[in-house]
Amino acid sequence: MVHLSKKMLMQFRFIYPVILAVLLSTSVVGQDQKIGFYESDFVLSKIPEYAGIEQRLQVLSDSWQQQIQVIEEEIQALEKDFEAKEILYTEELKAEKRKEISLKKQEKENYIAQKFGPNGEYFSKQRELLEPIQRQVSAAVRTVAQRQGFDYVFDRSGDIYMIYARGEWNLNEAILLELGIEIE
Repeated sequence: MVHLSKKMLMQFRFIYPVILAVLLSTSVVGQDQKIGFYESDFVLSKIPEYAGIEQRLQVLSDSWQQQIQVIEEEIQALEKDFEAKEILYTEELKAEKRKEISLKKQEKENYIAQKFGPNGEYFSKQRELLEPIQRQVSAAVRTVAQRQGFDYVFDRSGDIYMIYARGEWNLNEAILLELGIEIE
C-alpha cells in the first residue's frame, strides 16, 4: 500500500486543478482544429514524371553497382592470389600484398561513399530531380488544405505514424486533382 505524506497530498491537491484545467483547455481548443493526412508515396507514384525519374536513378545506381562489383572481384582475386602464394612471400612482400589488398578495399569503400553516401552523387541527383515535383506536391497540399480549411496536414508516408485516421480526412485525391491528375 502506498502512503502519501501530508506534504505530498497538499502538493497534489494544488497541482490537480492546474493539470485538469490544462487538459480541459487543450481538449476544447483541439475540437476546433481540422486535421488531414495524405500519403506522399501514393501521390508521387501517380505523377507520370516520377516514374521516369525513378528509372533514371535506377540506371545510375545499377552502373555504380556494377563498378562496385568489379572492384569486389579485384579484391577477391588479390586475396585468392595472396592465399595461394603466401608461403612463398617474404615478410616484406607479404606486408606489401596486404597493403595492396587494404588499399583496394579502401578504394571500394570510398567509391561507395562517393556514390551512395549521405552526401553522395545518388542523393544529390535524387534531390535535383525530385525537388521540382516535391515543390508541386507541397504547393498542392497547401492549396487543398487552405481551400478545405485544414489546420494541420500530415504526410503518412514518412516518420509520422498514424494509428487511425478517418478516410474522410484523406486528401490524396484532392491533392492529385490539384496537380491535374485524374484517379481511376
